[in-house]
Amino acid sequence: MKIKHSLLSKIDLKKSKNFTLFCDENFKIFNSKSLGNLNQKLISNLISNNKDLKSFFLHLNYSEKQNFIVVKIKKNQKSIENEKLGAKFYDFLYSNSIKETTFIDTNFLEKTLNEKFIDEFLHGIELKSYDFNKYKSKNSPSILKLNIFSNSRGFKLDRSNRFKSLISGINFTKDLVSEPGNILHPDEYAKRLTQLKKIGLKVSVYDEKQLKKMGCNALVGVGQGSIRGSYLVTLEWRGKKSNSKPLAFVGKGVCFDTGGISLKPARFMEDMTYDMAGSAVVVGLMKNLALRKSKVNAVGVVGLVENMPGGNAQRPGDIVKSYSGKTIEVLNTDAEGRLVLADAITFTEKKFKPSLIVDLATLTGAIVVALGSEYAGLFSNNDNLSKQIHEAGEKVEEKAWRLPLHSNYDKLMNSKNADMQNINYVGGAGSTTAAQFLQRFILNKTPWAHLDIAGMAFSKYAGALNSSGATGYGVRLLNKFIEDNYE
Repeated sequence: MKIKHSLLSKIDLKKSKNFTLFCDENFKIFNSKSLGNLNQKLISNLISNNKDLKSFFLHLNYSEKQNFIVVKIKKNQKSIENEKLGAKFYDFLYSNSIKETTFIDTNFLEKTLNEKFIDEFLHGIELKSYDFNKYKSKNSPSILKLNIFSNSRGFKLDRSNRFKSLISGINFTKDLVSEPGNILHPDEYAKRLTQLKKIGLKVSVYDEKQLKKMGCNALVGVGQGSIRGSYLVTLEWRGKKSNSKPLAFVGKGVCFDTGGISLKPARFMEDMTYDMAGSAVVVGLMKNLALRKSKVNAVGVVGLVENMPGGNAQRPGDIVKSYSGKTIEVLNTDAEGRLVLADAITFTEKKFKPSLIVDLATLTGAIVVALGSEYAGLFSNNDNLSKQIHEAGEKVEEKAWRLPLHSNYDKLMNSKNADMQNINYVGGAGSTTAAQFLQRFILNKTPWAHLDIAGMAFSKYAGALNSSGATGYGVRLLNKFIEDNYE
C-alpha cells in the first residue's frame, strides 16, 4: 500500500470523516482546544467508561458521518514502541477499511520529541503496510492518506531523509526477496544492481568468465548447472572524504536453490526463491546509505548464482579450489551457500581491506531449529563487533543471538581428500560448523561476524513490524549498527 502524508494548516471538522486523537494513560485527550466544536467532555466520558481499555485503539462514532479514533500512548516511549504502535495502528485502519485519517494537533510533548514520535509512528505504519502484489491481474494501487495537523510553529517531519531512505532500502530488499525465480535469476539481478549507479553507488559486476580467471571456483561451481550466469557484484559508498577503511557487508545470493544434484524434497521448494535474502539485505542497506548520504565508507559484496541439477551441475564428491587457494570437497551440493560466501568473503578482505566484515545468509535449517523465527544466529571472531550487532538488534527488534565458534569444531569439517569438506556428516552443530567453515576464509584476522538469517528472512505470518512474506530483516539492524558505532 502506498502511504501519502501531508501537513495541514487548518482542519475542517465538518468535511472530514476520520480523525485520530492521541490520549495519555489517564485517557486525557491532548490539546482539546484544537478540536473546535467537538464535545470534548462527551468523548472523554466515552473513553473513561469504556471497559475494553486494554485495546490501543478505541473507535468512536461521534455521528453517522464522523469517526474519532483514539490512540493510547505513554509519554517518553522508546523508538521501537512508537514504531510498533504505528504498525498496530495500520492493522486497525486496514481491518476497518479506513483509507484516510487526520492526526489532530499532536504537540502534547516538547517540539523535538513530538516530531520524533510522529516520524517513528509513521515509520511503523510504512513498515507494516508493505504488500507485494505486482503479479496480480487486478492490481489496483491502494493509497492510505495520513493528514497531520499541529499548532507547533516550525513543525516538520523527517520524511525526506532518514526514514524515507530507510523505507526505500527495506522495501527494495523485500521486493528482491519476493520476486519469483523465473524473474529474478542472476542475470536479471545483476542488471538491477547496475541501476543503483544512479543514486551514487559505484557498482562493479564480475561475470562467470572473470570469476573463473580470478579463481573463484567455489562460487562458480555452485552455478555451473544453470543456464544462467554466475556473478560477484560490488557496491561501494564513499560517505567520508578520507580514505579510511570501509565497513564491508557480504551476502549470499542464491536466486533459486533446488539443492543441485543433492536435490531438496519437493514440498516447500517454492520457498527457495528467498535463498538470496542475505544478498538482498546487503543491497537494501547500501541503497539506504547512499540515499541518506551516510557519513561512512562502506562496501557491499554479493555472490549471485542459481543452484540447479543440470547436465553440467556440480557432483557430490567434486573438489574445487577456492579464491583463497584452499581446496574444498563438495560432499553435498545443497550446502552451497557457504561455497558462495567462501569466495566472496576472501575477495572482500583482499580487495577492500575493510575494518570489519559482516556476512548474511539464509545458511542452515539448523538455525531455525535452534532459534526459530525470533533470533538470527550470530557468530563472530570479535567480542566487540558481536556486542555492537547484538545491541543494535535489540533496539530495532531485529534480534541476533551469539552462538559459539571453537577450533574443536574444525575436525568435523576436515576432509581426507582436500583441505576441508562442505558439510558435517557426523551430525550436530549444523549452524556452528557452517560458520566454522566460513571463518577459514578470513585470512588476515579481520573482525568478522556471520548472521544466519534462515529463520528471519521470510515469514508465513505477519510480525509486529512486517506483513507476511519477505521481512527485510537485517536492513534496520545494520543501519542502526552503523548509526550507533560508525557515524
